[in-house]
Amino acid sequence: MSDTNSELQYHIHLKPGDVGRYVLMPGDPGRVPKIAEFFDDAKEIAFNREYRTFTGTVDGIKISCTSTGIGCPSTAIAVEELIKLGADTFIRIGTAGSLQKEVGLGDICITTGSVREEGTTRQYVPLSYPAIANLDVTLALRESAKKLGLKHHCGISHCKDAFFIEGDCGLPLEDENKSKWKAWYRSNVLSTSMESAALFVVSSIKRVRAGEVLAIIGLTYDDAPIIAKVGIDEAIKCAIEAVKILHREDSSK
Repeated sequence: MSDTNSELQYHIHLKPGDVGRYVLMPGDPGRVPKIAEFFDDAKEIAFNREYRTFTGTVDGIKISCTSTGIGCPSTAIAVEELIKLGADTFIRIGTAGSLQKEVGLGDICITTGSVREEGTTRQYVPLSYPAIANLDVTLALRESAKKLGLKHHCGISHCKDAFFIEGDCGLPLEDENKSKWKAWYRSNVLSTSMESAALFVVSSIKRVRAGEVLAIIGLTYDDAPIIAKVGIDEAIKCAIEAVKILHREDSSK
């Protein structure tokens, strides 16, 4: 049997050498070229299904950007296959809805851990296992946000599978869902999105590093999950600056 690492990865359509060790991970394939505009010498390497990849450099550091699509199942697949190609540091650049009144539109949230209210990671480990961001990546994102003067918040996010479950949605579990949302508000959960739990759990199990920076584009606590796509450039800049910080630290070890 041939070595899996030498083969084209089935879903992301990438092979060894196509990506750097540092990979930025938006959900939307359409956001990949936007992020790649911040790279030097960026080239599109592959685009299959929801997985689109550009690779370039930043200050001479090889860096890639691969989209995950929406949700934890596709995110887990992307991370698994990228790890097989040698990537070991992942930063999700996402969008989210705020769950706290002090977290406003256009703010960025740096996720320290996620509520595992999704199904993918339950097939990896029991729910008692936490979905935690890597400390080095999280500290680099925080340092980056401070350096860039970005309004930012650090804390817990909420990760879900279903998008249209807020407010008066008429679903059979509407009352239960409303009760849970109140619990997350009261638990000081900052934001809600759909990919972080898989990113953190898979990365932890595979002994690689992962973090997340989110642009707040909606006020979920006010039943307005999407209002305006703001803060995305700031989140991108925060992630790229964090990669520079991590590379300096990695090079000194």
